This record gives sequence, C-alpha cells and structure tokens, in this order.
Amino acid sequence: MPRLSSRPALLRAMCVAALAAFAAPLTGCQEFGDITGSIPASATQPTDDAKLRAYADELGKRYDRNPGDKTASIEYARALRALTRYNEAVAVIQTAAIKTPKDFDVLGEYGKALADAGQLTQAKDVLAHAYTPDDPRWDVMSVQGTVADRLGDHAGAMQFYHEALKIAPGEPSVLTNMGLSLALAKQLPAAEDALRQAVASPRADARMRGDLALVLALEGKFSDAEAVGRTDLSPDAARTNVEAIRQMIAQNDSLRDLRKPVKGSKPKAAKTEDAG
Repeated sequence: MPRLSSRPALLRAMCVAALAAFAAPLTGCQEFGDITGSIPASATQPTDDAKLRAYADELGKRYDRNPGDKTASIEYARALRALTRYNEAVAVIQTAAIKTPKDFDVLGEYGKALADAGQLTQAKDVLAHAYTPDDPRWDVMSVQGTVADRLGDHAGAMQFYHEALKIAPGEPSVLTNMGLSLALAKQLPAAEDALRQAVASPRADARMRGDLALVLALEGKFSDAEAVGRTDLSPDAARTNVEAIRQMIAQNDSLRDLRKPVKGSKPKAAKTEDAG
C-alpha cells in the first residue's frame, strides 16, 4: 500500500495494537475501507472462513461462465475482498467496469476494491464517478472518506463522513470510519463520541467495539475499555486484552503521540442529530 503521508503510518500503529490485543474475535481497526463494514455484505455471504472460501469458489465458477456479468462480478469481488484477496477482487470487478463503464453499482464496487488494494489515487477517481449529486450514495462517500484520510486529506475525509451521515443517519460503519479518522487527528474525545454512537446501533459488530475499546484505552479509560470488551469476550479475556493494549501504548511512540491533543484543532465530530 502506498504510504503517502504520516497518517497511514499512525493508522497502522493503531491497527497493530488492536489486532494483537483483540486477536479473536475482535479484529477491527485493520485498515480504513470495507473492513469497518462500510459495504454491506451479501445476505448469503458466510462469516465462517471455511464456508466463505467455499462460497467464493462457487461464485468464481459462476463468474467464469460469464466474466463481466454485473451480479456475478459484484458478488465474487465482495467475497474475495472478505478473504482479503484484494488484487483478485480488483481484477474481477475491473472486467465488469470495462464492460459497463457507466454503471454506478459496478463503479462503486470497483472503487472500493481499489481502495482495499491500496490503489488510492485510482480509487479516488473511480469513486468520484460512482454516483451523481442528485443520487448520492452514503456507502461510496464513506469509502471516499477513508481514501481521503489515507491520502492525508483529513478535512476532506470529514466532509465525506458528514455527507454520508446526512443520507444514512446513525449508520455505524460511517461513524466508525469517522471515529478512526478523529483518533488519527488526536481528537480522542470526539473519536470516542463517534464510536459510542456506532456501537449503540443494533448493527454494530465486534470489530467496531474493538475500535472503541482501543480509543478508550488511548484515553486512559482502561476500565471502560474492559467493559466494552466483555460484550464479546469473557471477563478474563477482556481484562487480558486491555492490559495488552496498555503495554503497547507504553511501548509505542506513535500510539502515545495520539494521546497528545492538537492545540487549536477542533474538527467537527458526529452530532447526536446526525446519528439518528
């Protein structure tokens, strides 16, 4: 993945800590994009790894019978992305994009796959053409925000998140992306607020709660972080994971740096009325 600014490096530091401490089942904060749930998976897409691989193989056979078919391409690309086979997903959905270059559904999926694969400049261009002002799409806007964050354009990213929330108030995946963005900008209280709104949704998942626990730990709210962890883990496991995060913060300069607020910087966080 291109490292175009210090912001992605900070994100990676956060993610290493979260993944190491919340290895299973909390696997949030891996990268911006579809990982945080900004793209709804197919209702039939399994979550179990073995079943997901079998599901992807079946979709691959259907795709091979008709490369470029819209439905087959989108479903197969999404399954490949769920398996973190990002470059393969790009190749699959690119075929459909070439065949139907003005189809917004295809362009949206193509841009998301490019973002997952780290092809940020191309993703930015494709996503910008995946909807019109008269018919905006919150899911595309959310990924546009993650791409902007990874390119170092924090202000632009926040604008995308707020526009997405106007269309989908309270959407937890958008709030999660916003929360991570605010955390990277050293605005931890605002990040906590956005992530608390995200996990309050009945559609929130363990990854989102893992992101909230990490931000709480960065703020020094270790008891609160442990309480969040107990939603998905046993009390002993939640306690162990929070202690691991505490140690990583103590040992990682980038994580400690996130705890230092930026003077005079007050980015617009999620508002209650936006969260629905």
